[in-house]
Amino acid sequence: MASIEEEAKQIQGRVGVQHQLHTKSTPLDSSRSSSIPQQNSMVGADDVKLQLMDKLTSDLLHLQIIPIVGMGGSGKTTLARSVYEERLIKEHFDICAWATISQEYVIRDIFAVVLRQFNIGVADDLNEHELGEKLYKHLYGRRYLIIMDDMWSIDAWDRVRNYFPNNENGSRIVVTTRLSDLASTLPNSNSLGMELLDEAHSWELLSKTVFGKEGCPLELEEIAKKIGKSCKGLPLSIVVVGGLLAKSKHERKFWEYIGENLNASINLEDDECCLKILYMSYKQLPIHLKPCFLYMGVFPEDKKIKISKLIKYWVAEGFVKSVSGKSLEEIAKEYLKDLIGRNLVLRSTRNLEGKKWCQIHDLLRDLCLREAQKERFYNSASDNVAISVLPPMSQARCLTWNVGPKLSPLNMSLLRIVKTTRDEWDEENLFGHLDQLVNSRFLYIDCLRRGEGNIPSSIWRFWNLQTLIVHDGEVIIAPTDFWYMPQIRHVEVEWLRLTDPPNDQDDIVLGNLQWLGTILDFKCSEQVIKKIPNIKELVFRNWEQCHDDEMYCLSNLDCLTKLESLDCFLTGKCVINFPHSLKRLNLCSKDYCWEDILDKVGELPHLQKLTLNDGWFNKGKWETTEDQFRSLKFLALKDCSNLEIWEIESSHFPCLERLHLFGLKKLQEIPLDLVEIPTLREIVVRGCCDSAVVSAKRISEEHEDYYGEGALQVRVRLREKNDEGLMSLDSPNFRVNRF
Repeated sequence: MASIEEEAKQIQGRVGVQHQLHTKSTPLDSSRSSSIPQQNSMVGADDVKLQLMDKLTSDLLHLQIIPIVGMGGSGKTTLARSVYEERLIKEHFDICAWATISQEYVIRDIFAVVLRQFNIGVADDLNEHELGEKLYKHLYGRRYLIIMDDMWSIDAWDRVRNYFPNNENGSRIVVTTRLSDLASTLPNSNSLGMELLDEAHSWELLSKTVFGKEGCPLELEEIAKKIGKSCKGLPLSIVVVGGLLAKSKHERKFWEYIGENLNASINLEDDECCLKILYMSYKQLPIHLKPCFLYMGVFPEDKKIKISKLIKYWVAEGFVKSVSGKSLEEIAKEYLKDLIGRNLVLRSTRNLEGKKWCQIHDLLRDLCLREAQKERFYNSASDNVAISVLPPMSQARCLTWNVGPKLSPLNMSLLRIVKTTRDEWDEENLFGHLDQLVNSRFLYIDCLRRGEGNIPSSIWRFWNLQTLIVHDGEVIIAPTDFWYMPQIRHVEVEWLRLTDPPNDQDDIVLGNLQWLGTILDFKCSEQVIKKIPNIKELVFRNWEQCHDDEMYCLSNLDCLTKLESLDCFLTGKCVINFPHSLKRLNLCSKDYCWEDILDKVGELPHLQKLTLNDGWFNKGKWETTEDQFRSLKFLALKDCSNLEIWEIESSHFPCLERLHLFGLKKLQEIPLDLVEIPTLREIVVRGCCDSAVVSAKRISEEHEDYYGEGALQVRVRLREKNDEGLMSLDSPNFRVNRF
């Protein structure tokens, strides 16, 4: 379609033919990144926000349930999140947690999510009741705030209510719901209603979304206000339409077209009106973004989506168009950034590991499902529906499921994406069909404890395979065929053993391979380096004892000039060199004296994240020097058991944001010079001695004097051997818990 359009433009230029490919819209500049940030502004909701904060902090001691009621897209979750993140609220309650319920909920998962926010481990063998009791014990005696977002059924409340103790201390539970009837049945509740915005506030929100602080040009103000009015006061519709306008050319003709089409939906029912408005933004998407947006409906409601996984799906589906000088992954990230800029996709915060996530509002997901069904783009069914009951899928290109379906009705050779998520397979059901997936591009197999040799060797001969993810408890051997997979981009296997590449095939290169792991006993020979020149992420575990460079050749690692992330376990003391391109480095070894490596590591110009596991320091002391770790943002020291003294100067870590210290049982004191690092935002201390905890408290207090309250958050988890009196150090910015 793009080539046809380009040819038509050329014809128009030569003979003056009127270009009619977009008769009702101005083509959008999808490459232009909106300068307007996503809006979490509570425009027009200041009063209800104050009411909610008053209810949360009132003198009523009995446990209060506070429902926030409103139609989809009215700002219930935004209101709850805005209040939840207020410092006053954080200081008022001892502990706070957030749980998203949704229509299809699992109570055990809800409990697990809440417990993990309290840094409480969740064993896989604990059932719903056992986790509920664990939660009850942790909440007992504490003033707590729990947000239960997007509740659809009173049954969900009935199954969790007994695990929230009434401590008679002012604890609160906030429930967001679209259902007024549900809110009225909650005990001890006093609802807050989300009203739709009036014309003035609709215009204010639209103006902020489209223009930010710049303000609307006078020639567009009249039509812009009409567009804001056409959204009928629904904040979600306003910010989505605003995202569309922000990414468009600011021309009156195009804006009038948007306004006319929105006006046509004014007399519809609320839900239909909302979908009509949202559909306008979908309809105006550039053609290359439409399948990417529709694909968001594949994920469950309210699901946080790992961005790196989403990118792999888009690439495997063939949605991403190649551009010279850029990888497909880089282009896909630009696509996602564009969708975020249009407010069609929400960017979630990073988790503790720094991984990036995104989400889609459930109304927009409904739009995806409707359009996908209309276009026969995909079909969605619940887990308990057998494949044989679905509409005919003889031409299916993608299949994802949570339980083992009957695969026989499908033409397996046409499938591009196959994703499984459970291990209830029998040999005939799955493994008997794997060798048919000759056109597979993305293959995800979760088959724990299957044993070595069950994955058919034919997989390594799949010419089109781009992503292979296998979760298996045993070692999988990749034969020589692996080195002849021209399209392979991502190989993620729990334990992977590579055979040596062929010596007589120098012209065959895995030029697309970017992620490889976890490799057992990785040998970084010259032949291997030639085969994977563009590798960006590498994970290996070298278990065999080695005290020279001949076995693993790790001195050659610096030849991987595009490597950005390295995660390795080292045995012995062989020489290792690191490429200057590294941004993330995770080193684990019981044999290395870290001083032998850290001089090299400290000189890496782009290194942002460093984790040291085990290992030891000469004489139990680490003393950093000037001009090292210039770009480091995250530092973790784990189980470096002999480290007693750590000496730094503030200039040694000028960009440090997060510091994690785990299991440093002999560390006497955390360096006080950390106080002077203005970028420092988080310190996590687990399993360290009493004096280290006390020094962390001192750092917290002095950092507050330097940069203000809340600039640094410190979290401490104590061992059984720690002094009980350390619990008294707990404060809003210095949280203390026990294992």
